[in-house]
Amino acid sequence: MIHKEILVKGKVQGVYFRATAKSVADRLGIHGTVKNTLDGEVSIIAEGPGEAMEEFISWCEQGPPGARVTGLVITDGPLRHYADFNILRR
Repeated sequence: MIHKEILVKGKVQGVYFRATAKSVADRLGIHGTVKNTLDGEVSIIAEGPGEAMEEFISWCEQGPPGARVTGLVITDGPLRHYADFNILRR
């Protein structure tokens, strides 16, 4: 299990990024949170097996239809042992 903090930059709000990220995370067995930031980005905390995390990060690079991802900032961190994947409100 690994922990990643992912900041998604670009046109990523108002395109169902959070809802689609939850669907993808649930399918891959990724746990954590996703939320919009005040400056128009999406912040994700994700925990899961290495291979599933690679697939999730790959999806984050594209996002849902309508998104225009211009970059990701990814940092490692200690496991927090989330029970599931939740959409947070700011």
